[in-house]
This record gives sequence, C-alpha cells and structure tokens, in this order.
Amino acid sequence: MTLEQFFHAHPRAAVAFSGGTDSAFLLWAAKTYGCDVHAYYMKTAFQPAFELADARRLAGELDIPMTVIETDILAVPGAAANGPDRCYHCKRQLFSALWQRARRDGHTLLLDGTNASDDEGDRPGMQALRELEVRSPLRECGLTKDEVRRLSREAGLFTWEKPAYACLATRIPTGTRITAGDLARVERAEDALSRLGFADFRVRLREDGARIQVTEAQMALARAKWEEILEQLKPDFTDVLLDQTPRQASR
Repeated sequence: MTLEQFFHAHPRAAVAFSGGTDSAFLLWAAKTYGCDVHAYYMKTAFQPAFELADARRLAGELDIPMTVIETDILAVPGAAANGPDRCYHCKRQLFSALWQRARRDGHTLLLDGTNASDDEGDRPGMQALRELEVRSPLRECGLTKDEVRRLSREAGLFTWEKPAYACLATRIPTGTRITAGDLARVERAEDALSRLGFADFRVRLREDGARIQVTEAQMALARAKWEEILEQLKPDFTDVLLDQTPRQASR
C-alpha cells in the first residue's frame, strides 16, 4: 500500500503533529493526496518552545488547520515519576486527550508519524498507541526514516533535515522525578547551545550538574567554545561536563 492509496481510502483524518520530520511529511502527504486533514499539537512541559514554532510554521506553509492542546503532563503520576514506563503513561495521556478533542471535531481516524525504521521494542509508547487505535501510515506503508527525509526534501519541506528530537523528559535520568524547574533549566541550556551554533546535541541532567553530548562533527567546536558554554550555563548548573564520547548523529 502507498500513502496515496491510504489517503484515498481514508479521506478525512486527524494527525498528531509534533513539528518533526515524520509527522510533517505525513501532513504534506495527506494534503497532497486530497485528505481533509487537521493537525493537533500537544503542548506540555516536555516539549521545548521551538517545536511549537516549527509546527505552526509548517502547518501555515501547508495551509492546514492546527489546534494546540495543552496538557499538564506533570500531573500524570506515571509520567512525572519517570520510571522505565514513562513513555507509556505520557503517550496514553496525550493521545487520550487528543482523541477526545478530535472526536469532538468530528474525526473518527487519528494518525501519528511513526515510521518503518522505529523499533517497536525501543518505543514503549507504541503500546499506548495500539491500545488507543492510533494508525501510523508511514509505518504501514513501509516508509523508513531515510525515505521520509528524501521525500520531504523533494517536497520542499524545511523539516527534511531537522534532527530527531526526543522530548525534554529524556534529559532527566530514569528514576529521578521530573520537575518543571529541571525541564526549564535543561531547555534554557539547550537554547543557549543552539545560539552558540550547536545542532543535534543533548544537555543531560546529572545531580546538580549538566552533561553535554555533541556529535563528532561538533566536538572541536565544543572545546573551542567551552568557556562560553560554561558562562551561559552557569546560572542553572554548578557543574558542567563535556562527554568525551561523541553522540551518534540523529537520523
């Protein structure tokens, strides 16, 4: 089955839109193949501000209506506790809220951007998607991440080369309770590194400090700008370390 065939068979749909490469391409395909599509963005403390900005930009460029749904994810015990099943509790809450709004808007089909490269064994949130009957057309049609990027580039989508971005909760060690304050200072730190010219990196919380992970391509830049990095992160972290093992570039 192709995406064109999928959307011809499903001419109306709601799409969970994160602002990332996969769901952006899914929206483009839906619009291109004649689907009456509506985007829904779930805004929580786990998402940085730039993701919502990217989502609004892409939806605007495609002329697709987008609704922003705000959820207090830290009020969900299983999500805030940050155990190994955090993603399940988070996805269950977010997609339940999304389904509620989508159904109120008259939708009977909810889609997400999971692709064929996503390893189901590494994505506990997928269990919640199955339970809530969320469809994943990219995965169903066999489209891998590399294919999504290639097709997105051909379609002229600015998201085609956007690095994969795991939510801010992943910066907090598993088992450490997630607080709004910790999420905020991680986001401020990552914003600061972005302004210094870094891309595809992580700032991970460690006790009262931060551990910075950059790719091999940007390791020299991190060393050259280390004093600037320390100055930028000093208000939020008493101790800042640069991980000497480069992180693998996101696909």
